[in-house]
Amino acid sequence: MKHRTALAVPLLVGAAMAAHVLLPAAGPAKSAASAPLPASTSSAPSAPSALSAAGTPSAPGAPSGQPSTNAAATTPQQAVKLALDGIGAHHGRFAVAVEDLTSGRSAAYGPPSETFASASIVKVDILAALLLQAQDRGEQLGAAQRQLASDMIRVSDNDAAQKLWTDIGRRQGLDAANARLGLTAAHAGQTAPWGLTRTTTGDQISLLKAVFTQDSPLNAASRAYARTLMSTVTDEQNWGISAAATPGNPPALKNGWLPTGTAQSWTVNSIGTVEHDGHTLLVAVLTDGQPTQRAGITLAEQTAATAVEALLRIP
Repeated sequence: MKHRTALAVPLLVGAAMAAHVLLPAAGPAKSAASAPLPASTSSAPSAPSALSAAGTPSAPGAPSGQPSTNAAATTPQQAVKLALDGIGAHHGRFAVAVEDLTSGRSAAYGPPSETFASASIVKVDILAALLLQAQDRGEQLGAAQRQLASDMIRVSDNDAAQKLWTDIGRRQGLDAANARLGLTAAHAGQTAPWGLTRTTTGDQISLLKAVFTQDSPLNAASRAYARTLMSTVTDEQNWGISAAATPGNPPALKNGWLPTGTAQSWTVNSIGTVEHDGHTLLVAVLTDGQPTQRAGITLAEQTAATAVEALLRIP
């Protein structure tokens, strides 16, 4: 089964390469254990090594090793900002948003309007739009659409996403659903690939609320179905915000990555919900400008864990 993370940017050099990354490509899925990580495959080991600003391996900072940072903070926003300001050398940009559904506290890092390419996390948005449209018709997803939805979320299959993207009415259908789900309109042209949809951490938290809370236009059955798919992603997809979960508490998540059109520049994103020390948290991490896929995964995991720890340590 093909499971590519997202449609890549058309700026990659060479017509043949552009055609390869802009269309879902054939070929079996390969795990990181059996083959090198290709440009758009959705398989990766968890917790890879970070890269320092100089491009050499460096150990991620320990989120729990910042007591003085949080002792100086008086609000959740300050705590998360101080903690993430102190993570050390890294490549590119990142933005993080965390909302604790147990305490009601939330915080975000990075300008609220700062946008990133969605890559395959947009597949959750496509699924939400599909479920919302089915509700409006008073119908349930048929067997064929349920299989496509499972492939799109659990193994990040691009062919399945493309078919469901067409089913929802492409950009127009997504924008209509987003208006009801609490997201802003998709930041992309009508002809742009779905993987290039621009998004913010705020929109991703709104999407996660629509999937994981009762304050949602999605009914209970639709929310339960989406949560089930996000809770049963394949092992090679289980990274990113999962680093913020207490061991033994599986997350519900969706990850995505793609090369952004220039040499050694990757977008790596992770969204979902985690359980940590009795708290249920929504977490969204967006990054770009990463020198490698592995470096982006490490940054996503480090920032997710750091933000959650900082938010929960505020008295």
